[in-house]
Amino acid sequence: MTGALRLTEDLEQLLDTMPDPAAGTQVTALESELADRFGVRHAVAVSSGTAALHTALRAVGVGPGDEVLVPALTVIMSVAPIIHAGARPVFVDCTPDGADLDHTDLSAKVTPATKAVLPVHLWGRIGDLARLGGWADEHRLLVVEDACQAQGSRTGDRHAGTGSAIGCFSMKDGKVLWCGEGGYLLTDNDRYAAAARSYRSHGLPPPPPGYPPQVAQNYRLAEPLAVIARANLARLDDLLARRQHQAALLRELLTDAPGVQPAAAPGQGWNGYSFLATLTMPRPRAFCERLAGLGIPNSVGTFRLVPADQRRELASFAASPCGNAAAVIDRTLAVILTDHDDDQRITGYAEIIAREARAWCPRD
Repeated sequence: MTGALRLTEDLEQLLDTMPDPAAGTQVTALESELADRFGVRHAVAVSSGTAALHTALRAVGVGPGDEVLVPALTVIMSVAPIIHAGARPVFVDCTPDGADLDHTDLSAKVTPATKAVLPVHLWGRIGDLARLGGWADEHRLLVVEDACQAQGSRTGDRHAGTGSAIGCFSMKDGKVLWCGEGGYLLTDNDRYAAAARSYRSHGLPPPPPGYPPQVAQNYRLAEPLAVIARANLARLDDLLARRQHQAALLRELLTDAPGVQPAAAPGQGWNGYSFLATLTMPRPRAFCERLAGLGIPNSVGTFRLVPADQRRELASFAASPCGNAAAVIDRTLAVILTDHDDDQRITGYAEIIAREARAWCPRD
């Protein structure tokens, strides 16, 4: 039986049991399989990556009056859960290459109100989590990872999202592991897991002793989505290999494109979530917008990515500008990839990017 036929059969069997307000068999099975796959004690499935981050922050005790250090080099979805938890985001700059947090800036922004640091593995890339963990321990801070784009990425022998208090993931369409919409948390901490399960379902079951009373959320993952997630989790190695192949193929095809410097090839440490290149041409943001208009989806041109500290809706939280983050985003071409992108489409992307780069770059 093919994977598609098995998925159809499983969904049909589930639909025969619906409606069932107490259903949770598929979600429970998914959580067990996620925990086994990533080598942690607990996985907690929720309705989105944003819900995963919000739930995680509340589970570790982040709330009103607290501050959370978060990269400026990120999307608004990483910042919104901090605000929803009642805390204040404090934006931290990145290194000039964008590969990690700037630890000088990180240390300068710690205050007595700082409760946690939330590193974001944007485009699937992981910074030096061992260094960050040691720094956080010295400052008695918690680390909650935003690994929503980092399924399959590793640091050393550890999966993204498994080396901190809690790791948070998204299963929205377009992620390496997808089910339409959904998310999950990974943790080895029994109390955090219990608190997360309580918070995602209106406080039922009740949180562990010691947690203050609070109005919780409805962040449950729907059973049909859990069926899809389980089917894709069973083929995660293939999905990961597919994404890495796509990124590597674009890299190979664009090696000689003027003004386009592809990032290192994806491998064990990086899942190849997006094809990444540094643009060394004039007006790189405009170039990304040009590509978006020609059907090449990318972070800057399609989704208008800017540093979080420059977003108008977050202006009240911004302090000193994070200049490295702004420079990195402005010169980064991050092509959005999905399972539907076969080699023919990838080759078409490369042809358009190379053609436009030749026309865009000044000739000697």
